[in-house]
Amino acid sequence: MVPRVDEGMTGMDENGKITGARRFIESIPHARALNMTLDDLAEGMAAVSMPYDARLVGDPQTGVIHGGAVSALMDTCCGAAVMSHPGSAAGTATLDLRIDYMRAATPGQRLRASATCHHITRSVAFVRASAHDDNDDLPVATATGAFTVDTEGGGPA
Repeated sequence: MVPRVDEGMTGMDENGKITGARRFIESIPHARALNMTLDDLAEGMAAVSMPYDARLVGDPQTGVIHGGAVSALMDTCCGAAVMSHPGSAAGTATLDLRIDYMRAATPGQRLRASATCHHITRSVAFVRASAHDDNDDLPVATATGAFTVDTEGGGPA
């Protein structure tokens, strides 16, 4: 289960960004271990990146990052997008996440994920995401997912 949003995470700053979102990412142990950075956050949208790290290489001969690290990046980004949606007031957890790996990430390059919560009900949020390295034209992976929504007594139907 993703940590619950507290008062400091739901306020809006002058740019319309959700304040405290960086603390949300920093509070997740695997996000810290993978050096994930929250790059952007808006209502129902998130962007998170992760630097290349030789400790995350899945194939030592090619230097390609393991798919599990790509999966963790995309899952975390999707969760942040759900939590930033106005209809999701408290917390979220992954119900289903399908990731299609399109190609190997280029060794040495930062990975960037972006996610959009495109529909939300009383109990489920639906998210689409993609991950890229320096090549913006061809994603490393794409994802679709369903996440729990804890609206604490209300939310969209």
